[in-house]
Amino acid sequence: MLAWWQWSLLALVPPAIVALYFLKLKRTPLEVPSTYLWRKSIEDLHVNRLWQRLRQNILLLLQLLVLLLAMTALVRPGWRGTTLLGTRSIFLVDHSASMSATDVRPSRLEEAKRRVGELIEQSASGSEAMIISFADTAQVVQEFTDNRRLLRQRLQTIQPTARGTALLGALQLAAGLANPGRTATEAGDQQVADPLPATLYLFSDGNFPAVPDFALGNLTPVFIAIGRPDADNVAITAFMIRPSEAGPQRLQAFGQLANHGRTDREVTVELLMNDVLIDADQLRIQADGSRGVVFDLGEVPSGSLRLQINSTDPLVLDDVAQAGINTPRRGRVLLVTPGNAAVQSALATRHARELAVVETAGPDVLSNKQYQQESAAGRYDLVIYDQCRPAEMPQANTLLIGRLPPRANWHGDRPAKAVSGPQVIDTDRDHPVMQLVDLDGILIGASATLDPPQGSTVLIDSNLGKLAAIGPRGAFQDLVLAFEIVHTTAAGAVFNTNWPLGQLSFPTFFLNVLTHLGGGQGPAWGASVRPGDPIQLRSDVPADTLQVVTPRGAVESVPRDRNGSFSFRRTEELGIYRVQQEGAVTGRFAVNLLDGVESDIRTRRAATVQIGYIDVTGQGDWEPARLETWRFLLLSALGVLLVEWYIYCRRVTM
Repeated sequence: MLAWWQWSLLALVPPAIVALYFLKLKRTPLEVPSTYLWRKSIEDLHVNRLWQRLRQNILLLLQLLVLLLAMTALVRPGWRGTTLLGTRSIFLVDHSASMSATDVRPSRLEEAKRRVGELIEQSASGSEAMIISFADTAQVVQEFTDNRRLLRQRLQTIQPTARGTALLGALQLAAGLANPGRTATEAGDQQVADPLPATLYLFSDGNFPAVPDFALGNLTPVFIAIGRPDADNVAITAFMIRPSEAGPQRLQAFGQLANHGRTDREVTVELLMNDVLIDADQLRIQADGSRGVVFDLGEVPSGSLRLQINSTDPLVLDDVAQAGINTPRRGRVLLVTPGNAAVQSALATRHARELAVVETAGPDVLSNKQYQQESAAGRYDLVIYDQCRPAEMPQANTLLIGRLPPRANWHGDRPAKAVSGPQVIDTDRDHPVMQLVDLDGILIGASATLDPPQGSTVLIDSNLGKLAAIGPRGAFQDLVLAFEIVHTTAAGAVFNTNWPLGQLSFPTFFLNVLTHLGGGQGPAWGASVRPGDPIQLRSDVPADTLQVVTPRGAVESVPRDRNGSFSFRRTEELGIYRVQQEGAVTGRFAVNLLDGVESDIRTRRAATVQIGYIDVTGQGDWEPARLETWRFLLLSALGVLLVEWYIYCRRVTM
């Protein structure tokens, strides 16, 4: 700032300029006609009047304007605003389900995009920025560029999703693009480029867990909290269809509601079948509590069920949950055996016949060309190999009794270790195949022992080794029972275990196998997945392609993959998806949010977010920064001075 005497000197400059324009005019003697003299005298009379002279002298006004702009610039005027930190910025924009909340109009995502746009506009010339959007996965919207117009255009392409939130992937992506300077070799990490510091702006409501195992390096985090910390929300967090205790063909709908708010709430819960209201209930849910609701459906036709709540909460994605009801079907099962009356009897019970259609064939069918084509095309849901094994595994779930699969990781390429008289010491009763299966008192003659592949689950263990396990094979599962039920010779069949003799657990085991691996749909409810999760589909008949109709009516073709299954991944929309084959609907599945973390939309503005070893406090408003304008004032003064100089030069030359 200037001292008082400096301001005094400046204040004398404008009057001095004006005074120069009123000095007495010096006239040069010139002989002219008399008529011209009278006209010139009248003009001088008008010009020497104060206001007339000021009105007609543009140069004086321009000079005073230049002086005014210069004096104003010396004051260094400005205002409180925001500005980017540094010359490199990374914008992480959360577009998960909770960012669709409307407690900030028009939505949290649109507010985040608006704030990012403000920072892009205020970026200095030559500064670079990058935009990354993230939900449960992250993607680069725009790489580093100093083109502000391109950044604004790419920012508007970010669309809301119904997915969950995972920050780690976005941080890793940002760090990899901002610090591309390390590469891994056999000798260790090597520096291949100098990393450049950058400011990491995180625009989110904070609905994600801490990320403790991440090194920020030269990234400086800034957490911009979007939304209100007092935003209340009631959500549907679970919706299931299960058979009723009255019978397997009668269904019940179970729902769970959560109140993410500070006060108790009363809500109306409605259940609709094919868009027709069939039942409703009134619930009172305590603050930060949950309530369950049960509806008896009875025997219902195929179609779609929708559970919904009437609410005016800011988030509507979790006010509806849906489930598909499919036409009941029985699974297709092939039993390949040289003769096993115990297994055949277990598969012929009334409950087993309700679950599956069982075909029986001898081991010689394995070399039959028709069988090979049908098994490779996925005709069967389950193939049971008793005392035999195929050369190639079928496109189906399998149960092998007394044999190992023809796969190296099951030791199918070398003899397994044989033991005699193993005693069962443990079973995995939590697995669906082993539920209600009691093996106490079971005697086993001869058996192999298993060393199942990684990812398998041991179902039966003994004092001499593992006797049963189930493991994944792409989209299918292989269940291996290491001991034979009966041993068939030319003289006949001999029992190798007393398990089928009067033990209720024996038919129960095969019912569990049919239920878990047989593909039957007695209780005909469809699967439910979260947005973005893949789902495995099946075909009732051999086919190379299935069609999936999305909730919006788009038709997607799903080809059979190399594992023989149909994997559908485009599950972004919430609602009911219909699976079609040759124009007929063969099944339905639902995509629902059902995420308590996303439904708790209270913004973590005052809380801290742990990123690596740094606790970042959320801020709802921008950090204040002084934006000065003296440079623009001086540039304006220079422009006015150039205009004044141009006018003066034109008058001199005329």
